[in-house]
Amino acid sequence: MQQNDFELLMAQNSAPVKMWTHGVPVEPEAQAQLLKTARMPFIFKHLAVMPDVHLGKGSTIGSVIPTKGAIIPAAVGVDIGCGMIAVRTSLLASDLPDNLSGLRSAIERAVPHGRSVGRGKRDVGAWDTPPDEVNVHWGQLAARFKRLTDKYPRLLNTNNHQHLGTLGTGNHFIEICLDEQQRVWVMLHSGSRGVGNAIGNVFITLAQQDMQRHIANLPDRDLAYFQEGSQHYEDYIEAVEWAQDFARHNREVMMSRVLAALSKSVTKPFMTQQEAVNCHHNYVQKERHFDEEVLVTRKGAVSAQKGQMGIIPGSMGAKSFIVRGLGNEESFCSCSHGAGRTMSRTAAKKRFTVEDQIRATAHVECRKDSEVIDEIPMAYKDIDAVMAAQSSLVEIVHTLRQVVCVKG
Repeated sequence: MQQNDFELLMAQNSAPVKMWTHGVPVEPEAQAQLLKTARMPFIFKHLAVMPDVHLGKGSTIGSVIPTKGAIIPAAVGVDIGCGMIAVRTSLLASDLPDNLSGLRSAIERAVPHGRSVGRGKRDVGAWDTPPDEVNVHWGQLAARFKRLTDKYPRLLNTNNHQHLGTLGTGNHFIEICLDEQQRVWVMLHSGSRGVGNAIGNVFITLAQQDMQRHIANLPDRDLAYFQEGSQHYEDYIEAVEWAQDFARHNREVMMSRVLAALSKSVTKPFMTQQEAVNCHHNYVQKERHFDEEVLVTRKGAVSAQKGQMGIIPGSMGAKSFIVRGLGNEESFCSCSHGAGRTMSRTAAKKRFTVEDQIRATAHVECRKDSEVIDEIPMAYKDIDAVMAAQSSLVEIVHTLRQVVCVKG
């Protein structure tokens, strides 16, 4: 394939949109949403669009949005710092127990997951009393959180400390996988949980309030932005960086607890090697591109600088990939963050049955009930087609297949 194998989407009064989407479907609504974002006056050069692209709130999931002098909170979204961590172990498939249900149960006991609220019940997805390990990590976040809550007291009444080291719901997961050499990997996907969601919503609302006089002129009210130099701009950058750090700590705590659960479920001692970095795929940071310093917002995209390791998970029951970045500048050195949905959660639940879910995940020890039908593999794009479309962005280092999957 060509080094810059993208399709070009153009419209009047908008920056170009470069799309690495050969051979994968792109919904017309997503294209229209991309063009709305591309019309913002502070877009730097062009938007870069990954093959897992699909309609999102505010901005399109699977897009890379470089800006100068402004930032769009809804483009970063509310699952700030959401991302992946993967660890390779010295174990082989033959070292795992024949029946994997016990291992899944051990992981489910080790990490709070899901959500249950109301009727005076404790939320199963939060800690009642956080363990010492969680408290140690929270200690590295607490002082900056106090600075944040001194300015924005409404962030105090959130799940923050109690959500550190917890999985959540939706497409977040913990998996035991095997690579092409039958080596055992642990991989998980989560973000900044309740507190990150609250931070996102607070600043999206503030951006809309700040722009009240101009909001009618925006292509979409969710494209409300902060200008560089404004108080809310600086506060948002600080809050986002904290939420991204929370997300990284969250994944580290869970990984530690999952590895401890694995060690109790197998008789053989093992070592670990973190081959793929603890990487975000919903975040913003300053980077240098085309000889200029810009803010790069990746909404459902992973950094793929030359030689940088990353993780591209498939859907529940499909394969996943450990990749190495090729440093393609046209994509602002980015790649996809997964397979990408082809239908909404509501549509998936209407279309598929529990029997479909059982068939699609026959090779995986996982939940197979009506509550996870929205995560059925058929609701996602073909991960092989997604990988083929971005062969100029990353190279595949390992191919993983799930054998255990824990979902909230």
